[in-house]
Amino acid sequence: MAAFVAAVRFALREYPHEVIVVDDDSSDGTFEVAKRFADVAVKKAREGQAKGLLYGMQLAQFPVVVTIDADLENDPKHIPHMLDLLREFDVVVASRTEIPRFSEKLASKTLGKLFGVTDSFSNFRAFRKEAVACFRLRGGETFGAEFLVIAKKHGLSIGELRYVPPPRRQNPRIGGTLKANVRILWALLKSFILYLF
Repeated sequence: MAAFVAAVRFALREYPHEVIVVDDDSSDGTFEVAKRFADVAVKKAREGQAKGLLYGMQLAQFPVVVTIDADLENDPKHIPHMLDLLREFDVVVASRTEIPRFSEKLASKTLGKLFGVTDSFSNFRAFRKEAVACFRLRGGETFGAEFLVIAKKHGLSIGELRYVPPPRRQNPRIGGTLKANVRILWALLKSFILYLF
């Protein structure tokens, strides 16, 4: 956590900013460490990644909100480039150039086409703060894809920054290959339903 916060602060050294860490009741001590390094640290009931992201977005005080995983699989050095793109768009998605899972590749070729992005489940995103008011999540866990569904349905413009990702860690957040693909495919199906209805 200390390395993550330091990397974010270095990337944003020329911008006024705050670092908000939302811990959804993890058992690894994240909240206690976050209280030492982040500007705001909150612990909440476990409701899924998307709701955790929205909770933090609603707490943000600045006119731009960036969501990013704290495991450094998303490199904060890209944030200034995302902020530049946010001058043209309401939402900017940082998309990996190499998408590892079959389910994510399928999402890229289907759902991603609707949004004009290649990484539908990337949670490395920048939003104009006023867009946050549009987000009323109802799909359960969609690993953040519902944010893009809502943005599209509200006529918000979506831009993309593509970046080469670092090597993946040994134990991915959402489990092994089979479990992860099943969960992502289910999130993909729900996202299409939410888009259509």
